Amino acid sequence: MSAQRRALARVNVAAIERNVATLRGHLRSETELCAVVKADGYGHGAAPAARAALAGGAGWLAVAGSLEAVRLRAEGFGEVPLLVMGALSGTELREALAARADVVVWSEREVARVAAAGGGRVHVKLDSGMGRLGTRDVREASGVVEAAARSEGVRLAGVMTHFATADDAGDGEHFARQLELFSEWAGQVKRAHPHVLVHAANSAATLREGRAHFDMVRCGVAIYGMDPFGEDPARAGLEPALELCSYVAEVKLCRAGESAGYGRRFVARGDTYLGVLPIGYGDGWRRALSERGEVLIGGRRRPLVGTISMDNLTVDLGADPAAATLRGREAVLIGARERERITAEEIAARLATINYEVTCAVTARVPRVHHRDGRHDAEAQARRQRIGDAAA
Repeated sequence: MSAQRRALARVNVAAIERNVATLRGHLRSETELCAVVKADGYGHGAAPAARAALAGGAGWLAVAGSLEAVRLRAEGFGEVPLLVMGALSGTELREALAARADVVVWSEREVARVAAAGGGRVHVKLDSGMGRLGTRDVREASGVVEAAARSEGVRLAGVMTHFATADDAGDGEHFARQLELFSEWAGQVKRAHPHVLVHAANSAATLREGRAHFDMVRCGVAIYGMDPFGEDPARAGLEPALELCSYVAEVKLCRAGESAGYGRRFVARGDTYLGVLPIGYGDGWRRALSERGEVLIGGRRRPLVGTISMDNLTVDLGADPAAATLRGREAVLIGARERERITAEEIAARLATINYEVTCAVTARVPRVHHRDGRHDAEAQARRQRIGDAAA
């Protein structure tokens, strides 16, 4: 499907499309799905992920910052409703509004900033318990709603919140309190302003609680086939879209007492063969996985040994001299081969983090190849060629 490279991320846009369709199956027909494609589509490529999500039934796109919005518009998403969810400096606010993106406000001062920047569509955020952006005061939030409704050039487009513990199945109390608080306030706003779009649910809340769906849900991690609860994605009918690969660049004998890697963290107890893979933390494969991870080579799990460096890592191939035949073979760090698979959830568990971070950490120097169930995405290829020609 693609030429061998030192590190390569293959992204199946067909899987993203199917994941969105699966998520839509949890919603009422009138509920919109907003695909969150911030952080370059969680490492998958924002524009290809956005196209796949829209094809799967998403009606909105969301990002964190203004430049992400500008880039999406430049990629051809000219008429798609677009929400910028993060805090914006003066420069960033002007960029977001010029990109015809909706922005989030939580104080009358923020409404005034939007008006002064030329006006635009705003979504008022209630901090129902996340403790980040948004006002905690319901009366103040209602005041912001009215300020947006009466300010010249500003259009009240939506009201929103964000759940702090929707992905924690063991915490029902805080989630329930947030949902109750937001539901009561949003209901009051909706009665006064029937046109506003009410939204709260992330991927976890979308899968967990139908009462949190309102007029729109904002799904990020799940559209990429990762489980928001950190469990097996197949449990929720999700297909991981990203596969991270390298290859065995060298196989060498490591005799008893010899070592591999910085700091000699691995010292062979007996003769064994080591495979050297030209991928490391400079590509996003975290140093913290040293001596703790595995890769798939020839459909078998092989343990990482020694310290992961910026550009290389080593795996133990065992004492059999036949290991030399693995030179040049593909190595899968995230993905499946034959009956074995390594998921982002497994990697996250080894790192005591979340699956989001695993794919977001894959750096820009790792090429992304987008395909549809193994077939080249001709449209994406043509678009990359046009961009390359323009740059030249």
